[in-house]
Amino acid sequence: QVQVVESGGGLVQPGGSLRLSCVASGFTFSRYAMSWYRQAPGKERELVAAITSAGGNTNYADSMKGRFTISRDNAKNTVYLQMNSLKPEDTAVYYCNARAVILFVSHDYWGQGTQATVSS
Repeated sequence: QVQVVESGGGLVQPGGSLRLSCVASGFTFSRYAMSWYRQAPGKERELVAAITSAGGNTNYADSMKGRFTISRDNAKNTVYLQMNSLKPEDTAVYYCNARAVILFVSHDYWGQGTQATVSS
């Protein structure tokens, strides 16, 4: 059974930090590229950051560069998102995504999300 479970969200003041975690099970984690997306109220879901299966390459949305860091530990089936210098506009539900094409079949798994709120 595939499971993708996010944690680490919460309430933080502007300028603060949060570290999100995403633990996956039920599939071969090390074969999947992992991404974090977010969705703010009334807005479309947007890509925050992505990391390749072995962790050698990362990609960030422009507004997150220099503030957010994505990393992964394949031994723990876990991907992280370190968020620093948080702003009120970072308030959103953050979702973890696992994606791979294996033997020409696309696999795409999502977690339920974790709420991050940046407010004073």
